[in-house]
Amino acid sequence: MSNSIKSGFEDKLRLISMSDIISTKTNLSKIKRSRKYKQILASIEEVGIIEPPAVIWSEDKNKFIILDGHLRIAALKETGQEYVMCLISTDDESYTYNRYVNRLSAIQSNKMILKVIADGVSEEKIAKALDISIISLQQKKTMIDGVCHQAIELLKDKVMSERTFFVLKKMKPTRQVDVAMIMNDQRRYGHRFAEELLEATSDDMLITQRKSRKFSPAEIEKRIRLEQESLAVNSDLRSIQDGYGIDMLTFTSIQKYLKMLLNNEKIAEYMQQYYPEFFEKFSQICAIDFTGMESA
Repeated sequence: MSNSIKSGFEDKLRLISMSDIISTKTNLSKIKRSRKYKQILASIEEVGIIEPPAVIWSEDKNKFIILDGHLRIAALKETGQEYVMCLISTDDESYTYNRYVNRLSAIQSNKMILKVIADGVSEEKIAKALDISIISLQQKKTMIDGVCHQAIELLKDKVMSERTFFVLKKMKPTRQVDVAMIMNDQRRYGHRFAEELLEATSDDMLITQRKSRKFSPAEIEKRIRLEQESLAVNSDLRSIQDGYGIDMLTFTSIQKYLKMLLNNEKIAEYMQQYYPEFFEKFSQICAIDFTGMESA
């Protein structure tokens, strides 16, 4: 048996005429009014195409169908480009490119901006390419300043708002790590959730002390209890997540073994006659659909 792995794309980029590229998006006029399209257009006008569009051969092998890069193709056409370098998919028509695209996280974007600046590109040129103001660029550049390394590592591949990091900066490093872990456990990365966690943070875990507020003993006790319960729930959730894969493997192995037993007519008849309660339970286990649980 061959150990070779078939590549999903051709080895080399191919220069394709715009007239040979078919878009599957029918309402591009609305998309062209979006901020995202304007950013892509500004970037192409300033620095050219960075990530090549992905296309696949049409059924008649005379044209190419866009898998990923509709906005880039539209922007290139608007700038008058007649050809574009593309990545050619060798997979069949059932392949859905966007399922495998990893969107750039806020931290990855921050690192890219810092690298480009370190390479000598001016902030004015970067801002123009991203279609944002210099002030916005500077905020992106300093986004993780004041956030500890451990929290950055926990959130480095998460797609989240820059405003979330501005909330994190108001907390001390230890609390930043706790909050990052809670966000990962609950898969909630919005700045509003971060602000809720900030509100539940004790004063001694803040960079700047809050303005003095009077809390009744009952309110203080309630905040402490909610914080402790939240940490306990997240600890339990992490424990469940860590053991989930092993548990699923164990359950599916048990189910497979029980199905093998019950498929044996003699064993099934014997159990039905002498151990009907076990036969009923084993049958129920065999009927469980674990595939739905795995995808949840």
